[in-house]
Amino acid sequence: MNITVTGRNGRMGQSVLAAIAAEAKAEAHSTHDIGEDLATALDGSDVVIDFTLPTLTDELIKNAVAKNTALVIGTTGHSDEQRASILEAAKTIPIVHASNFSTGVNVLFHLTRKAAAILGNDAFDIEVTEMHHRHKIDAPSGTARTLLEILNEETNTSYEDDITHGRVGDAGPRPSKEIGMHTLRGGDVVGDHTVMFAAEGERFELTHKASSRMTFASGAVRAALWLSDKKPGLYDMQDVLGLK
Repeated sequence: MNITVTGRNGRMGQSVLAAIAAEAKAEAHSTHDIGEDLATALDGSDVVIDFTLPTLTDELIKNAVAKNTALVIGTTGHSDEQRASILEAAKTIPIVHASNFSTGVNVLFHLTRKAAAILGNDAFDIEVTEMHHRHKIDAPSGTARTLLEILNEETNTSYEDDITHGRVGDAGPRPSKEIGMHTLRGGDVVGDHTVMFAAEGERFELTHKASSRMTFASGAVRAALWLSDKKPGLYDMQDVLGLK
């Protein structure tokens, strides 16, 4: 499968290229970085793997649709308008859009949904923590946002009304429906995520820690290969792994 990699000089771009080199069914057809022509890079490509910045997303979608090139999008921090553009593009081309391509993290998503459905948020208080390296721009992380979306769906809460980002000063008693979100940044941490369910007398935690970007890169290549025979539509890593 001919794969184009955006953000060639970035840390994730380099990891994706290494993952492609290790996969017999994939070939690095072309690469792209700032200042280069994206349309030319997509000529003859089957799929693009993108782990860059939201500033490239609009141009990427436009060119991928024009060239009928499938997309694997791991970039996070998109606006609502960009999310809508991705959904619209998926009517024309197959797209895997995920906040995290790690197999372990997607199991975390799956187990978080099961735990929230069983435990609820009446007897259990729910808190989410995430930590990444000092260079990460968006907060909370895309993975944490996905965890929060899952929790909101399973507990009938909303991101706007029930998520509290950290606490400071005289915060008062914890509202019963509140879900705490805590973002940490420092060092070279690749990605740590924990979902905690705390009740009187017990605490249940689900944690995933990534120690190498290769876990995300290999997952993205797996998603690219999975798209080879897929019809236009918007998919995520849960689809790729058969967890739905």
